[in-house]
Amino acid sequence: MWNTVFPYLLSGISVGGQYALIAIGYTMVYGILRLINFAHGDVFMVAGIVMVYVVSSGVPLWLSILLVLLITSLIGFLIERVAYKPLRTAPRMSVMISAIGVSYTLQNLVLYITGGLNQIYPTIPWISGSVTIGSATTKMVTLVTPVLTIILVVALVQLINHTKIGMAMRAVSKDFETSQLMGIKINSVISVTFVIGSFLAAVGSILYFTNYTTVIQTSGAMPGLKAFVAAVFGGIGSIPGAVIGAFIIGIMENIIKGLDVILFKSGVIKAPLGLATFSDAFTFALLIVILVFKPTGLFGEKVTDKV
Repeated sequence: MWNTVFPYLLSGISVGGQYALIAIGYTMVYGILRLINFAHGDVFMVAGIVMVYVVSSGVPLWLSILLVLLITSLIGFLIERVAYKPLRTAPRMSVMISAIGVSYTLQNLVLYITGGLNQIYPTIPWISGSVTIGSATTKMVTLVTPVLTIILVVALVQLINHTKIGMAMRAVSKDFETSQLMGIKINSVISVTFVIGSFLAAVGSILYFTNYTTVIQTSGAMPGLKAFVAAVFGGIGSIPGAVIGAFIIGIMENIIKGLDVILFKSGVIKAPLGLATFSDAFTFALLIVILVFKPTGLFGEKVTDKV
């Protein structure tokens, strides 16, 4: 039984780490701006496309990775400055519509550049290699992902708790208006938040597309949505909550994908039932359950309106 479950569990931990790196961007932006950045999944996708084109142009792989991280961070910065900053005092619905507009703009730009053809993600030495652990044979990236995710999350928490910009982020997330009155440079804090979120999304894209090796204009849609669900599940605004939520969703999603095989080998069923079809549906069913029974998520704080 364990030999059957273990490969799916291992894959789930890896995918959960990749979702976590995207979910952090959602939760950080929401924590400060109370905005769901619907374009964040597409930033993740653009990072994959940039990697394909940079490597194909003959740039060395190590430099390509650095350029992808830099360019993706710059794209996040420009999105905030162009699409969100002018709407800082606008109704929240206007900002949400702007976010959706940015999402479709990025998708259409990529569609125009690629012609809608699948782009093959370059092979990254070492992390693309195979490794056998017990009964599971998988790529090295499966083992690297959770370790790298934890390292980056710890570094981010240290930055937020022990640096001046981190202190400013915490102040702005608690009280936007008062922070502004106290002299905190709101625009700089928000820009840094978008840059960090985009940087982590770029790291997530390198890990994700090493496993799923084709990139198209819609490649960021489903991972982005699942990362958003993970952020809500963990308690949007909470970085540890987003990470834990992402790992839970990644593990459960992959267990469901392998449920037919697990039940068949354990003798519970005599023929496959096609349960893998519901792996995506599970994520969104979980979102509905969380919103009904615990709207603030696992680690979210209950917000009280000031009178």
